[in-house]
Amino acid sequence: MNRIYIGKGEHPVHLLGPFGNRHGLIAGATGTGKTVSLLVLAEGFSRMGVPVFITDVKGDVAGLALAGEPSEKLRQRAAQTGLEEYSSEANPVLFWDLLGQKGHPLRTTVSEIGPSLLARILELNNTQTGVLEIVFRLADEQGLLLLDLDDLRALLTFAADNREQISAQYGLVSSQSIAAIQRALLPLQREGGTALFGEPALELADLMRTDLSGRGIISILAADQLVLKPQLYASLLLWLLSEFFEQLPEVGDLDRPKLVLFFDEAHLLFADAPPVLRQRVEQVVRLIRSKGVGIYFCSQFPDDLPDEILGQLSNRIQHALRAYTPRDQKAVKAAAETFVANPKLDVAQTIAQLAVGEALVSTLQEKGVPMPVEHTLICPPRCRIGAITSEERAAVRARSPLGSKYDQLVNRESAHEILTRRTAAQVPTAPPPQSASGSGEGTNLISDLLWGSKQRQGMVEALAKQAVRTIGSQVGRQIVRGILGGILGRR
Repeated sequence: MNRIYIGKGEHPVHLLGPFGNRHGLIAGATGTGKTVSLLVLAEGFSRMGVPVFITDVKGDVAGLALAGEPSEKLRQRAAQTGLEEYSSEANPVLFWDLLGQKGHPLRTTVSEIGPSLLARILELNNTQTGVLEIVFRLADEQGLLLLDLDDLRALLTFAADNREQISAQYGLVSSQSIAAIQRALLPLQREGGTALFGEPALELADLMRTDLSGRGIISILAADQLVLKPQLYASLLLWLLSEFFEQLPEVGDLDRPKLVLFFDEAHLLFADAPPVLRQRVEQVVRLIRSKGVGIYFCSQFPDDLPDEILGQLSNRIQHALRAYTPRDQKAVKAAAETFVANPKLDVAQTIAQLAVGEALVSTLQEKGVPMPVEHTLICPPRCRIGAITSEERAAVRARSPLGSKYDQLVNRESAHEILTRRTAAQVPTAPPPQSASGSGEGTNLISDLLWGSKQRQGMVEALAKQAVRTIGSQVGRQIVRGILGGILGRR
């Protein structure tokens, strides 16, 4: 079936496959059921045959990997929502982790990031970006691989040491710009950016897999520690979005998406995001739909997202918002105004009165027309609701077909090793110092001083040669004088 059953309102509420790439928003206060709605959509897309990528900020999305535990409460909710043939089942899941602790390491290389995107991540100005472009060009022409941050630092040092020659060929490369780039790398490296760069690099095809039964594989990125490092989290998200946008072909409107991305706790992402991230995400959200990719943000308040991005989200699930403060009241009003009006509902009032597991839902229907907002009872997911143990995570990871491909770090020869070897070859090595300890060694030292050694001339030999040269010069001068005197007739 090419649709996802979300829950029961006045009518059954579905998200249709052909409009799954029109992006979406799941919003609501803490504890109102956002995660359950995310699980319902994620496993719905998976059953539809669509691969899914999710950032797991709190660790409770990992339950997708295991079947839910049947309970009377779940069976009752399934009956209330009209869910037919409800049964617990696990989903095909791959675990990922930037640090490689809770899943397969997720890496890329400096070369694949490229100078333009790296400059955006580091927030470089135009001059510094130009220098970074020159450094990457230099690496290409000299066959130097840029795999990790050590390679980039080594190449920046090389450019600083040879900036006169490089400037003459490519344009001005100042030591100030190179120093600024080096400093910009420090925060990224301090937050753990070293783990992001290296080999084997992620192949996007591994995030777009299906299993043997045709179900889309759900890739879950452990982000509980990652969101505490905003620059690193922003860098990873910006790279992923850019890679999907640049590598996937245009496909137009399909009967279902090729890939769906869920970014949980999006308010944590945008709270400290640099302006460049907002601009890039806005660009991608606007254009990536035509490549068959849907992006869904999960947050507490709709206005946690920039207006430029919020306006692109066509499928919405709004859980309860508690209007305790003036800010909350404003958020409730803003959320109510984003829905297509339903004459049977006072949306602003209903948002504040929703129970846990209830939501206001509006999705695109036939011909892309948004449906009037429905007060919906969300159906239960088939997977486990909640976190999993370390042992259960390890068991799922052990079954992964990608362990042999990504788990072992590969450090092949690249710019850092090559430039270090070149520098070492250019430094002259001094002869080992002669030891002066022991009587025998002292005698040899005096002998070498007087009579010389293989490395240098002795004093006696030097004095003898000087005497010979002196005598030879005096005799020679006398002979010359005698010959000249005889010729000139002098006595």
